[in-house]
Amino acid sequence: MQHDEETISAAIRGDRLALQLLLKAEKEKLYRMAYTYVKNEEDALEIFQQTVLQAIESVHQVKEPAYFSTWLTRICINKALAIIKKNKKLIVMDEVEERRTENDASADIAQQLDVEKALDVLPEKYKTALMLRFYRDFTVKQIAEVMGCPEGTVKTIIHRGLALLKKDLKGVYADERQRDFN
Repeated sequence: MQHDEETISAAIRGDRLALQLLLKAEKEKLYRMAYTYVKNEEDALEIFQQTVLQAIESVHQVKEPAYFSTWLTRICINKALAIIKKNKKLIVMDEVEERRTENDASADIAQQLDVEKALDVLPEKYKTALMLRFYRDFTVKQIAEVMGCPEGTVKTIIHRGLALLKKDLKGVYADERQRDFN
């Protein structure tokens, strides 16, 4: 999300109201990003709270207002990875199945769960790049900034991640088509 650079600059200078407006605008995306990593509401809320706290404490360190959203997303990802490392949790596939039965079992929801499941098994660098690109609509340049690598590397990571995702999902849907024809 593009923010008004004046508002960001004011937040960097210490304007708490400006920072509050920026964080309010980003809260849903940050929560979704955190939840995508941990698949747990409590942990996602904790990650969001830690992200907001760190943003309040260190907003003055943002050097370029144009990178505010990137900076905030990086904090969120780092907090999520720290929680995962701390808890060493494995996402049990029963939770995905439980969600599938609780929700309306429409094709869209099933496909979304399949994509989430496929994303979960990808190595972190692919998962992060794909989530930033397709869930947050970040540019390759912004993703490179968040991940701390060259833009060409990001393009390669996205390309390979999509290929892995396609391969995983192709297997799921090929199995379903085969079952439908029998």
